[in-house]
Amino acid sequence: MRLTPTERDRLLLFGAAELARARRARGLPLNVPEATALIADTVCEAARDGARLAEAIERARSVLGPDDVLPGVADVVTEVHVEAVFDDGSRLAVVSDPIGGSLGDRAPGALLPGPGHAEPEAVVRLTVTNTATVPVSVTSHFHFFEANPRLDFAREEAYGMRLAVPAGSSVRFGPGEAVEVGLVPIGGDRIAIGFAGLVDGALDAPGVKEEALRRAAACGYLGAAAQGGEFQGAER
Repeated sequence: MRLTPTERDRLLLFGAAELARARRARGLPLNVPEATALIADTVCEAARDGARLAEAIERARSVLGPDDVLPGVADVVTEVHVEAVFDDGSRLAVVSDPIGGSLGDRAPGALLPGPGHAEPEAVVRLTVTNTATVPVSVTSHFHFFEANPRLDFAREEAYGMRLAVPAGSSVRFGPGEAVEVGLVPIGGDRIAIGFAGLVDGALDAPGVKEEALRRAAACGYLGAAAQGGEFQGAER
């Protein structure tokens, strides 16, 4: 059975969550990886059940309490981020204070935005048209180049970019709707793992962009065209 990197990650998360459930059932308090996996998996399963983002987050917040984890775990696991597939597309769920009883903003090493903190200004602006018959949502740190194939926009210009919106938020594209969005470069080590599997590695490595464009065009991603026009996107 062939699995995409995203599907492999989901199975790995599910396996870790099942281990956490089994240990909790035996009365064992959970450690940091176990608690994190169980909270994240709860979001993914809620999304699979058809729950909306807010409901999935609330389910995740109620799955564990301070007595279910080892001492200090609630002070370490103060926020869990997980990408889940909802009925309206992939969304980044941010579960804050997921265990309860944590120190919250007073936790040692907590990072708080300073005065005047703001998201970086967009360096690229694109008009995106949703040609699908259902809404599509794209979260803040998704590699926009790899967003839903039925979103029609200049893919090459979006390579190595993410939405210029606050972390944890998303942009929703209604059926047939055209929306102008701002993009900023993905930061850090600029490595894209998972998403739609078009890159799965260093964004700026030699030949990677060209290969990603070729894969996108071959798979029918609207707005994608490989170098030299060998492949074209889906017909409009």
